[in-house]
Amino acid sequence: MIVPSETLLLLIDIQGKLAQSVHQPELVETNIKKLVRACAVLDVPVLYTEQYPKGLGATVASLKELLVDIEPVEKITFSCCATEPFMKRLRLFKRNEILVAGMETHVCVYQTSVELIEFGYNVHLVTDAVSSRSESNRNIGIHCIEKAGGSLTSTEMAIFELQRVASGDRFRELSKIVKE
Repeated sequence: MIVPSETLLLLIDIQGKLAQSVHQPELVETNIKKLVRACAVLDVPVLYTEQYPKGLGATVASLKELLVDIEPVEKITFSCCATEPFMKRLRLFKRNEILVAGMETHVCVYQTSVELIEFGYNVHLVTDAVSSRSESNRNIGIHCIEKAGGSLTSTEMAIFELQRVASGDRFRELSKIVKE
C-alpha cells in the first residue's frame, strides 16, 4: 500500500497536440488534474516531463495551472529514465513508490515504467490517467507494464489508498476532488 511520505506522482508528456489526439482525452486530463490536486492536499510531490515541446507543444494549460511552481523536465528519449536531468531530479525526492500517469501508454509510459521497475522503484500505473492514440495501444501498454511488475490502480483508488482514513479535513477535501 502506498503512503504519502514514500510516494511521488510522475506525469509523462501531457502536451497540447498529443493530449488532444489520445483515446478519451477529456477523461484522462480530468483524472490527471484530480491526481495533481489530491497530491497537493496529501503533500505528495509531482514530477512531470515534456517530450520535445518544440514539436508537441507545452503541457496542457489547464494542467500547467496546477503545476505553477514546478518546472518540467524536457526530454527527447522515450523513457524518462534515459534523460539524466530526470533521473537526478527523481533521486532528489527519495521516494520509491511512483504513481505513473500520462501519454502515450505504449511508448513513453511503458518504457519509463519498465526502467523504473528495473531500477528498483515500485510503479503504480494509474490506468484511468494514461492513454495512447488508439485504445488497443493503450491496452497493450497497460498489459506489458503489469507483466513487467507494475501495479495497476485508478485515480480514486490511489487517492483513497494514500488517505486511508474516511475522516478529517483532508478526507473531505479529497472527497470533493474525487466527486468532480
